[in-house]
Amino acid sequence: MLKPLAQVVSIIFHPLLIVSYMLVLLLLVNPYLFGVSNILEEAGQLLLLQTFLSTFFIPAIAVLMLRFLGMVDSLELKSRQERIGPYIITAVLYLWMYKNFIESSYVPTAFSGFMLGAVIGLLVAFFINIFSKISAHAVGMGGLLAMVIITMLLFSYDTFLLGSYEISMSSILMLTVLLAGMVGSARLLLQAHEPMDLYGGFLVGFVAQFIALKIVF
Repeated sequence: MLKPLAQVVSIIFHPLLIVSYMLVLLLLVNPYLFGVSNILEEAGQLLLLQTFLSTFFIPAIAVLMLRFLGMVDSLELKSRQERIGPYIITAVLYLWMYKNFIESSYVPTAFSGFMLGAVIGLLVAFFINIFSKISAHAVGMGGLLAMVIITMLLFSYDTFLLGSYEISMSSILMLTVLLAGMVGSARLLLQAHEPMDLYGGFLVGFVAQFIALKIVF
């Protein structure tokens, strides 16, 4: 019973989805940064679609092609060697997205910074992967947690409106911590990683976002 649940958690919080989650959260917290009044406006939806396609869909298709060509044994990419190709493909796409973001007048500096943090985390994870295994899921969740903290620090928001509901940023922070723990526990339950792989991943993802913050501001 627990393993299927752990698999679902691993899929929902797949590292390739984290940038899209970051964008959704920032659009909810302060849509005016993107020149829209809410996440449902066309400009916000187009940016979300572009981000989803470039940071999740295209890399996922690339991994499927590698599997079809027999270049990887499993879509789960269990070995360090199997992860090298997907890391390189994803890094190129993420760098391209970051370049587009910094050149766009519609993308705020804050989100460009979060994208840069994702790039830094990915590149560091790639180099670590050459010598030792690291959890990409943990890198993503560490980055998401840092993103929530940075958003609170940058904009000093205590709450934001979600429809007619007022949501506390402290609640979002606590939820993110809980989700990060759930993802880590799921990866351990699935025997995909050792604890040190997770600790290292969380640290890389978390620190990468603050490095990016220093660069863009």
